[in-house]
Amino acid sequence: MTFWHELVHNEILMSAGLSWGLAQVIKTIIHLIITKKFVAERLIGSGGMPSCHSATVCALTTSVIINEGIHSPFFAISAILAIIVMYDARGVRRETGEQAKVLNEMMEVIEKMGSDLNYDEKLKEFVGHTPLQVLVGAILGVIIALIYCLVIIP
Repeated sequence: MTFWHELVHNEILMSAGLSWGLAQVIKTIIHLIITKKFVAERLIGSGGMPSCHSATVCALTTSVIINEGIHSPFFAISAILAIIVMYDARGVRRETGEQAKVLNEMMEVIEKMGSDLNYDEKLKEFVGHTPLQVLVGAILGVIIALIYCLVIIP
């Protein structure tokens, strides 16, 4: 078998990668529809709808179940990883984004007041996810893994 054939037939890797890529494209399209602006950074950036982190780890976990079984230690590892990643996306990283919004607004007010404080770049506000964004990403990942592992590469 060739490298490319083996790579494409690695259902676990491919379903996780495809889920990440599809989530990023969907996120970019949603951002374009809402803001009427194409922002290329959305294709690789974090935050937004759906959560690509959740899509990736849920596709990983689902494809591990399909290929290795629920009794597998690989399932245990991927399930714990998925829980940690989704918890972090919804919790800590979301709070970081909210704090960035507040700090950016404060810097705008300070600059309008005539401060000569040098503030060149705004902090990134798209960092974490709402619970709905995490849920939609998780569902997307499960669906992509099921399609890839059970339909495309049976």
